[in-house]
Amino acid sequence: MLTSKLWFCNFDANELLLVVIEMNKEFGRRRERMLGLLKAIPGIEIAEPDGAFYVFPVVTAYFGKKNGEELIKDADDLCMYLLNTAHVSTVTGRAFGEPTCIRISFANSMQKIEEAMARITAALANLG
Repeated sequence: MLTSKLWFCNFDANELLLVVIEMNKEFGRRRERMLGLLKAIPGIEIAEPDGAFYVFPVVTAYFGKKNGEELIKDADDLCMYLLNTAHVSTVTGRAFGEPTCIRISFANSMQKIEEAMARITAALANLG
């Protein structure tokens, strides 16, 4: 273990390492919760990410669906629909070379993740 003080902060290096280890565990818990919630949504396909704090679910099952007059043609439309209807910000996969996906971050509290996923689930259920 490191024992010296880090020059850029008042943390002991060992204390800092423990904080990093705990955050890594917490992001693992958030990742697993996000994956579980996504897998419960009909039509969503998901590959488990190896790193980062984003998931890229395939959302093509929702292309061609409507909410009233609003037609979801692609991931761009779905992201706007989720923003306007569920009030949850997602990013189109097109920006990352994956036009059939949307990007959802789990770099938030567990409570916020669960609330956002409940809103997304409800919004997607309203598409017909």
